[in-house]
Amino acid sequence: MEFRYLGNSGLKISEITYGNWLTHGSQVDQDTATACVRAALDAGITTFDTADVYANTIAESVLGDALAGERRESLEIFTKVYWPTGPKGHNDVGLSRKHILESINGSLKRLRTEYVDLYQAHRYDTETPLEETMQAFADVVRSGKALYIGVSEWTADQLRAAAPLAKELGVQLISSQPQYSMLWRVIEDEVVPASAELGLSQIVWSPVAQGVLTGKYLPGQPAPAGSRATDEKGGSSMVSRFMTDEILTAVQNLRPIAEQLDLSMAQLAVAWVLQNPNVASAIIGASRPEQVHENVGAVGVTLDADVMAAIDAALGDVVQRDPALTAANAPAGRPV
Repeated sequence: MEFRYLGNSGLKISEITYGNWLTHGSQVDQDTATACVRAALDAGITTFDTADVYANTIAESVLGDALAGERRESLEIFTKVYWPTGPKGHNDVGLSRKHILESINGSLKRLRTEYVDLYQAHRYDTETPLEETMQAFADVVRSGKALYIGVSEWTADQLRAAAPLAKELGVQLISSQPQYSMLWRVIEDEVVPASAELGLSQIVWSPVAQGVLTGKYLPGQPAPAGSRATDEKGGSSMVSRFMTDEILTAVQNLRPIAEQLDLSMAQLAVAWVLQNPNVASAIIGASRPEQVHENVGAVGVTLDADVMAAIDAALGDVVQRDPALTAANAPAGRPV
């Protein structure tokens, strides 16, 4: 495993982060989830990402149980707040002071830890003053319940508004967690330059595009049984944007590139996002321990300019680059 600094901070995290969205408490049973976490630890992964909304808080509990007994100081544990949780009452959502301060306590209890290394705003809350949100996050840090703060799927303008507030409050906003892959590059033109300017790194999710970049989905053929595209608990809706024959055909063009480098297609996809100097870590999920070991094979891989150009040529026009999609995919108001 190799490690990178997270933003303009002294915190190092593993280049591969283990995340449990759509898996723990949902797609896989607890024994399998624990086996995947053990595989991550065995592979040298020290960074673990979750959120209170995943499986409506159950994913945090599963991760806390799986990490029990590990030396806490050797791990970096991240979680998030924003989406509706629990009974989903009128204050069980958003980034109000009330929801943030109550949510961090619930997350720590479920994760079985006294603090998280990074506490993240899972989306931007259009219904709460940004000053209130940042003050609440600062108080979470000052109370020792989180060491650093970050955000997920915020626009460049939102980052530029939040970072000075955090600095005034004496806390460090050090990370952005967006979707990023060979197929989904919407952060490159605005979010990445703003983050570099402000001292934030990216912790990217879905580097394998919900499994599409593994090449297992073939154009004109039904999705394999048991795959994310067949999961009715949320997986199929997330992967649907990539399940067109045009995209699936283009993805198959990557196969000879991966073979020439002696990489699996998943390893090629994860290695690709790690070539971006503003990316600190790529989040992987797993429903089997073998998937963890495969993805970790991307660590330390360098893709030269010719390979990067060949990837661009293989994918052609199916790559999504529009920076407006960060805002377009965000909720206009608090979900209820």
